Amino acid sequence: MSLGGPATGSAACECQRGDSQHAILYSLLSRSRGPSSHAHCLCARHRTVCLRAPQHTCLAAAGVLAKTVAFLQNLPSFGLLPPGDQRLLLANCWAPLFLLGLAQDAVTIEVTEMPAPSMLKKILLEERSPEPQRPQPTLAGVHRLQCCLHMFWSLDLSPKEYAYLKGAILFNPDTPGLQTASYVESLHREAEQVLQEALALRHPVDRGCFARILLVASTLKSIPPALLSSLFFHPMFGDADITSLIVDMLFLT
Repeated sequence: MSLGGPATGSAACECQRGDSQHAILYSLLSRSRGPSSHAHCLCARHRTVCLRAPQHTCLAAAGVLAKTVAFLQNLPSFGLLPPGDQRLLLANCWAPLFLLGLAQDAVTIEVTEMPAPSMLKKILLEERSPEPQRPQPTLAGVHRLQCCLHMFWSLDLSPKEYAYLKGAILFNPDTPGLQTASYVESLHREAEQVLQEALALRHPVDRGCFARILLVASTLKSIPPALLSSLFFHPMFGDADITSLIVDMLFLT
């Protein structure tokens, strides 16, 4: 499916415009649930999607997750951290690490729109079941994810460069609650240093390469973990907490 970028600017959502064929139902729903919810939006960028080939893509995602765990197991400096700090770092960075794994393995993502129930059906169902629903992947969210992957593919990083970048992202000293923040900061600086040295060897003339990689890496945080969980892991593991799953894989294998 070809995905267009989300609309920019402060223009009102298409669903809220007076010429929308669903304007009356939308206004009824908004009145009961509030005007800011995108769960009821009919605009293309907010329509929910699912994987076009879930068996193939989820299998590839599971392989990336297993490689992420193997990466952590092969880092002695990570294993020396207190268990609490390990869990905090994992909770903070499992999604960026997973995204880097998708980029490194060149995993392509194709989605298809999920059939949307009528607005009237949504109103009736939510009146009977007021519990909050699990967030669903949207066209806009998947578009951001694909753009992030394409930016990393354009960098053409080597396996070593990917490993050093993963280390820099894993050892985030700004993670709240760390007991060993100063030690984590030293590991972060070391990972960035070896990444910079590796880039200098491969691109001796391109002095801006390191800065570009850090700039692209900053976009990883724009992809919410909930999107990755819902898109890749919910079909396999249901509502399992991915941080707990990684911890179990890390210490039981």
